[in-house]
Amino acid sequence: MVACLLLRAWSRGPAVGPGAPCRLLSASSGPGQYLHRSVVPTMHFQDSLPRLPIPKLEDTIRRYLSAQKPLLDDGQFRKTEQFCKSFENGIGKELHEQLVAQDKQNKHTSYISGPWFDMYLTARDSIVLNFNPFMAFNPDPKSEYNDQLTRATNMTVSAIRFLRTLRAGLLEPEVFHLNPAKSDTDTFKKLIRFVPSSLSWYGAYLVNAYPLDMSQYFRLFNSTRLPRPGRDELFTDDKARHLLVLRKGHFYVFDVLDEDGNIVNASEIQAHLKYILSDNSPAPEFPLAYLGSENRDVWAELRQKLMSDGNEENLRKVDSAVFCLCLDDFPIKDLVHLSHNMLHGDGTNRWFDKSFNLIIAKDGTAAVHFEHAWGDGVAVLRFFNEVFKDSTQAPAITPQSQPVRADSSVAVQKLSFKLNDALKAGISAAKEKFDATMKTLSIDLIRFQRGGKEFLKKQKLSPDSVAQLAFQMAFLRQYGQTVATYESCSTAAFKHGRTETIRPASIFTKRCSEAFVREPSKHSAKELQQMMAECSKYHGQLTKEAAMGQGFDRHLFALRYLAAAKGIVLPELYLDPAYGQINHNILSTSTLNSPAVNIGGFAPVVPDGFGIGYAVHDNWIGCNISSYPGRNAREFLQCVEKALEDMFDAIEGKPIKI
Repeated sequence: MVACLLLRAWSRGPAVGPGAPCRLLSASSGPGQYLHRSVVPTMHFQDSLPRLPIPKLEDTIRRYLSAQKPLLDDGQFRKTEQFCKSFENGIGKELHEQLVAQDKQNKHTSYISGPWFDMYLTARDSIVLNFNPFMAFNPDPKSEYNDQLTRATNMTVSAIRFLRTLRAGLLEPEVFHLNPAKSDTDTFKKLIRFVPSSLSWYGAYLVNAYPLDMSQYFRLFNSTRLPRPGRDELFTDDKARHLLVLRKGHFYVFDVLDEDGNIVNASEIQAHLKYILSDNSPAPEFPLAYLGSENRDVWAELRQKLMSDGNEENLRKVDSAVFCLCLDDFPIKDLVHLSHNMLHGDGTNRWFDKSFNLIIAKDGTAAVHFEHAWGDGVAVLRFFNEVFKDSTQAPAITPQSQPVRADSSVAVQKLSFKLNDALKAGISAAKEKFDATMKTLSIDLIRFQRGGKEFLKKQKLSPDSVAQLAFQMAFLRQYGQTVATYESCSTAAFKHGRTETIRPASIFTKRCSEAFVREPSKHSAKELQQMMAECSKYHGQLTKEAAMGQGFDRHLFALRYLAAAKGIVLPELYLDPAYGQINHNILSTSTLNSPAVNIGGFAPVVPDGFGIGYAVHDNWIGCNISSYPGRNAREFLQCVEKALEDMFDAIEGKPIKI
């Protein structure tokens, strides 16, 4: 069933890396217009995707109470139980019935889609650190291709090829194959394309293949989040043909698609990027990009001033650009520097509102930094994987390629913004705030080399459950308690699905953590192994439920949203301190795994929390952790490493070191 998806499995990526088959460069010094030509049209399954289910109210309440159990003492838990009981039999029941009725009237979408867009777009905090994450690419396996100009040209061309392939309906549909030998075959694809779109999902389901929602993909390109008072707006103009390039705080645009919609010759793109890289102008005194890091209402007001002062046309070019390419003027020192630079940088050389920024440092280190309101990791990771694969296996240019003689001084337009005193003051204030905030963020990381997915699966343990258990043990060791923990899980198996929350802190992880941290000598290795197996089994159940849309977080969120929309007084369940506490996610975690990804990360979602990006690879476990003052990312990582060592010792029957 779809349950088996464990839909963090959007980490499935195309074959990438040095071992993957190579396609030769075409004789014309540039690639074709498309990444590939799918037999099955891109959106073939979209119409027949199953709808995101609304869980039964009693199931939601039961799951909610199970997640609260490890966080509350007996007295608090009894109070929360009472709030849940009256909610389930009273106002909650009414709201649930209204939500179900509303959902039946809106079969084109999911019950969470509208409220989730609203949640992002009405948030007034800066999107930098609070929402936008990053994913960094692995280097090109051929080291000479990591030259900044070469890699920027190749990745830009591959990104535009993705755009062309997507818009032509030639991009392979996103499908999770449980039995690839049956479903990921030419025979199956040739058959399924003749099944009408209204039935195609069922045809895939018969061979254990699960198509995923692709409704977010169109927002990848030509899209920007526009600041508006009270609620931002998502803007897309798919007619625009130009690329936005940022370097040293300056803005440049040039066409990457011609009038017929074909990709401009790669050597022309190379010439224009070379021209931009050779611009010796000093950095602007008032870098406009800082404004995108402001509180959204402040930015909305300043943007209005920008428009009124004669910058409307230039802002339109920024907003409608295919995407934003950021060329940084320095190499990356190490992975901590990489994380800081790709997550926030110095504020001058990113357009944070753009659907994504493709960032390429002086040494060719590359990453995608993306705005989160328009979509989730599924679309971004697919784009990321395809761009890495195409730019490394079918590069548009070689390091020896010479740019064509192009009149870049005409083709490349440098945007000049008129800034009055109020705007200059606004930029200075934004810079001050940005610099002060970024100084408070700490990032650290580990690579645990003792084992990974292969070893843990042999022990019949879920690799993800072991990573999550390590975070629980680490927090208990460092701070002596179990706290609200969030793990993101995609619900893209459903039409307009977004995400659901897995709640990794459970009575099982609490018991297991206390055994390892507080009294390891009282338990035999076999007992510790047994507790780990219980945690693994329960975590697997939670993950399957979440991927099936059977968590409790989105359901309770939608009911609360509905109450507010109807002007109903907020039910007591939502006023219970325990509800506030479980939604104050001190441990915010997200995993992604792809051969194209070097590292990914994000900031904590609460001031006293940790932002934990992690991946369990075949033979090692990587963890990238951020924190603000009051929490210590480095110490926490040391505790994570200790937890992993202890668990591996227990698995191998060794005594736990105190």
